[in-house]
Amino acid sequence: MATRWGICGAGNISHDFSFIVAVAARSLESAEKFAKTHGIPKAYGSYQELVKDPNIDVLYIGVLHTHHLQVGLLFLNAGKNVLCEKPFAMNLREVRQLVSAARENNVFLMEAVWSRCFPVYAEVGRLLSESAVGQVKMVKVYFGLPLLDRERATQKEQGGGALMDIGIYCLQFALMVFKGERPESIHATGVLLPSGTVNITIALVTVHIHCAKCIYLRWFLARKGLFFFSFFVMLMPFDVAHPMHCPTVLELNGKKTEFPLPEPGLPLNFHNSTGLRYEAEEVRRCLLKGLKESIKMSLTDSELLIEIMDEARRQVGVVYEQDSQ
Repeated sequence: MATRWGICGAGNISHDFSFIVAVAARSLESAEKFAKTHGIPKAYGSYQELVKDPNIDVLYIGVLHTHHLQVGLLFLNAGKNVLCEKPFAMNLREVRQLVSAARENNVFLMEAVWSRCFPVYAEVGRLLSESAVGQVKMVKVYFGLPLLDRERATQKEQGGGALMDIGIYCLQFALMVFKGERPESIHATGVLLPSGTVNITIALVTVHIHCAKCIYLRWFLARKGLFFFSFFVMLMPFDVAHPMHCPTVLELNGKKTEFPLPEPGLPLNFHNSTGLRYEAEEVRRCLLKGLKESIKMSLTDSELLIEIMDEARRQVGVVYEQDSQ
């Protein structure tokens, strides 16, 4: 049986999503235009109408992340399964509200960090679990995009800033490699933009007996993730790139393996967006098994991710309106 999706929001990211039976936007005109483009049978002019549709198995939230808490609670408290676009919410307090609502209503909830569902990430996880590349000593993650001309990425009232927009990909990548291990210390530096958002660098340090591990993250630079492993007496690069947040190529010890994506049916707004099907397939897998969260991007993962982001923002002085509510 097909998984019946409802889409909340008619923006660019929702355009690249698929498998839809209904869409809702803040205006009926926007919803109807979106529905016509994608051949969706139902269009609603409010999220309240969408949540009442009994023929929807799961809702994808693709609105601006400043609205994730309000819309997420609306759907979760109505007993709807939810896939919510990243970042889950504006801070740890809001994320915990969403997680609590999902558990109280016994419904599925997942943060749409689509990277976690790409085949390349699955292969990296396999190599790590089998210790096929030695012990992880360091993770360096670089990711940059020219977004300073986009209000969504820079304006504080829209939840802008490098950390919330693309820095989250760097953090989740490092946390995946270290299997969700909590860092013992977080050191963040950044340059505030005129809007009050930030370009930022973070170092996460975890110390074990006779072993130190450092995660060094920086964005608005290149677009790749680089592992360093101890391997006999040398360091071996392990490259996930092209680009790292939606990779289709894995390079190990100079050998490249490609994981090509399906061709899109319509022009895309974002690079490699046909990869969104991987997170949709993961949600379907979980729903068919009766699971309430995914092991690929667990709710615990999401809480730790936003907790680190909150601390990084605190250190560099980025405060959103939602932090004082």
